[in-house]
Amino acid sequence: MRRLPHHIRAPHGLFAALLTALAVVVALMTATAPAQADTTICEQYGSTTIQGRYVVQNNRWGTSATQCVTTTETGFRLTRADGSVPTNGAPKSYPSVFNGCHYTNCSPGTQLPARISGISSAPSSISYGFVGDAVYNASYDIWLDPTPRTDGVNRTEIMIWLNKVGPIQPIGSQVGTATVGGRSWQVWSGSNGSNDVLSFVAPSAISDWSFDVMDFVRETVARGMARNDWYLTSVQAGFEPWQNGAGLAVNSFSSTVDTGGGTPGDPGEPGGPAACTVSYDTNVWPGGFTANVTVRNTGSSAVDGWELAFTLPSGQRVTNAWNASVTPSWGAVTARPVDGNAQIAPGGSQNFGFQGTYSGSFARPDGFRLNGTACTSA
Repeated sequence: MRRLPHHIRAPHGLFAALLTALAVVVALMTATAPAQADTTICEQYGSTTIQGRYVVQNNRWGTSATQCVTTTETGFRLTRADGSVPTNGAPKSYPSVFNGCHYTNCSPGTQLPARISGISSAPSSISYGFVGDAVYNASYDIWLDPTPRTDGVNRTEIMIWLNKVGPIQPIGSQVGTATVGGRSWQVWSGSNGSNDVLSFVAPSAISDWSFDVMDFVRETVARGMARNDWYLTSVQAGFEPWQNGAGLAVNSFSSTVDTGGGTPGDPGEPGGPAACTVSYDTNVWPGGFTANVTVRNTGSSAVDGWELAFTLPSGQRVTNAWNASVTPSWGAVTARPVDGNAQIAPGGSQNFGFQGTYSGSFARPDGFRLNGTACTSA
């Protein structure tokens, strides 16, 4: 409502009448003025902002059929979702709201991308509205990359399926179960040809939840599909519809990132200076090899619960290991201690080895990192 200028004054005898008339006008304006219209987006990759800090995107990438999202004060609803795609393939879209950067589109004031080792927590909350006449998932999409990129496809994608309706499944195959964020999940792993995907599927629908995104990031690092020196680039929440979907809604969404997880100057901790050396000795024959790895702590403090991360060259695969577990068997792998060798004393070392196969020409890995800290080669 427009305010009356301060210099307008009414004669004393008419003051009460003027106030009464003004009250009537205000009441009429309040009763008849339309509410501010929500924003509806039907463009294929159209987007807008809500709450002054998050981006809502239509993100219709898998179909030419019309799709529209309408923003609300705290989220969005899918107001049109024409068409369908086969349930044994990719979904038709990912209408969503996000904090961070997605294909050069960054949310206002975001702290992302941020180095994983420097994030102490990343609280998020979601409230969903579901429908019963569609095939879809309700999911988070969390993106990780070795670089702080704000454009294009990231290296690793984490999906958290909070609800699944219809005969659909994540990319890849189920590799087990896990307890993350205090809940039990089916765990699926695979690749879509552009990036690796690790999916967590709830056994029953979750419509409202508050949790720490970093629980899932750390689980992904522990499984060797990311590293502590990589970057969290965005936290997204929405729906992947295969058939229909009109009426699905994100009633509310929040996402924040708390930095300061690393302790510069603390040897062996993520974010600290290089305080380690790695020697990597091999015995190679056609199609196979063994590697003997020695990790030495050159810092002044003990390293407890050590983890050595490195990436095997393309075509190499681990078949067995000793004195440590090495997982997964290919790509970005992490060696972890077995019973009795979890600490590396100052000036001390730990040794482990593994056997593997390779195709093409043999090459050595590089970029060894001890608990997220880069090591030098001995």
